[in-house]
Amino acid sequence: MDEEKVKVHRALVVDDEPQIRRFLRATLASQGYVVIEAGTVRDALLEATNQQPDVVVLDLGLPDGDGLMVVQSLRHWTEVPILVLSVRGKESDKIAALDAGADDYLTKPFSTGELLARLRAAVRRSVRENQDTRFATGGLVVDLEAHTVTVDDREVHLTATEYGLLQTLARNAGRVMTHRQLLQAVWGPGYEAEAHILRVNISNLRRKLETNPLQPKYLVTEPGVGYRLRASERGPEPGPGVASS
Repeated sequence: MDEEKVKVHRALVVDDEPQIRRFLRATLASQGYVVIEAGTVRDALLEATNQQPDVVVLDLGLPDGDGLMVVQSLRHWTEVPILVLSVRGKESDKIAALDAGADDYLTKPFSTGELLARLRAAVRRSVRENQDTRFATGGLVVDLEAHTVTVDDREVHLTATEYGLLQTLARNAGRVMTHRQLLQAVWGPGYEAEAHILRVNISNLRRKLETNPLQPKYLVTEPGVGYRLRASERGPEPGPGVASS
């Protein structure tokens, strides 16, 4: 196979449990990833520097420190997508990881299908940021250069604030954006506590973009954390399904 024609993505898996690393290595290798492994904060940062992975799958509970240290250190020099896998299921833990710079968060046990779907979305988003000014998923198209939005070839008229919110989500499609991140990006500093403004504008966007606003297929709620614009339409979001510890 010609590697010049086929992009082989490198995934750095950081977890202190060997059985979890073995499971993730087998799962990701079956999807064509080259897998690099680390079991500590120190090794994770060394491998990230030396191997330059395309995506990082990170546990937070590491023997020599908190995984948040890895997120914060990486964000000083790289925008590599970071997907956190952790037993910590509290909203505060998810928000802390995402605010530190993680792109997504899954709680153990997790669905293999959802893990792979979110990894694909993270890699696509990373590639698109360097290539594209047009975002499309299903029938939704956002032209980030022309500042136009269409749904099923029908132009949708948004207010400036609604467009700013959708543009932020589109530039981070597939990534969970916390309430705080969205409020800062769209409304600016000082609005971090104004969650009601965000809810109203998300509701307005759903009325204009979704076939059924009560069952949105584009603007997905991450309960207690924030929102995510689905990166591609591949049917319903994967459910709990097959779990792994």
